[in-house]
Amino acid sequence: MPALPRATSDFFDDLTNALLVLRVQAQRRFRLLGPEVLNRRPGPGPGPWSVGECLEHLNIVGGYFLPTIGARLRRAQERGSQPAPIVKHGLIGARLVASLRIPAAEKPRVTPQRYAPTGTRLTRTVTEVYSRQLDELLSIVLRARQVNANAVRIPNPLFPLLRLRLVDQLEYLVVHLQRHAAQAERVLAALPVVASE
Repeated sequence: MPALPRATSDFFDDLTNALLVLRVQAQRRFRLLGPEVLNRRPGPGPGPWSVGECLEHLNIVGGYFLPTIGARLRRAQERGSQPAPIVKHGLIGARLVASLRIPAAEKPRVTPQRYAPTGTRLTRTVTEVYSRQLDELLSIVLRARQVNANAVRIPNPLFPLLRLRLVDQLEYLVVHLQRHAAQAERVLAALPVVASE
């Protein structure tokens, strides 16, 4: 069933609010974690990621997408693109976002190697980069309000022929951030109480 039409301003308000919640969470829950907590996995072996690995994965994905989105936005602004009143999702983009909303317990996902954590011991730098990328994405969402985000297309690093609408790519990134930030919170809650270093 197709989604009901949404005002562009409402769509971007929702993305902004979600990112602000993530930003507060990053400051309150992740910023002061030391390497011992960041690298501790909830179980033995290569199973679930540590808090640091969840954040590192998000940083890797952001490192691929944020520069491309920023460049495409600049081009749209230079061309004089104007905002559309209604958000129009693409078929593939809407499906990708919907599939990401399915809990991992119901539909596990395999992370492409390019986006997987590196396996190195992580420091607080991972939380600093995560916070900076949240700020950058907030800035991008603010700028995206000023162009026709339905018309801007974002190429996928894994599948260059796949070019999602900016509205779909931004929503995907925000839902992806929410998914893994929640995963990091679950890992943190499962760890024995350890003072942050």
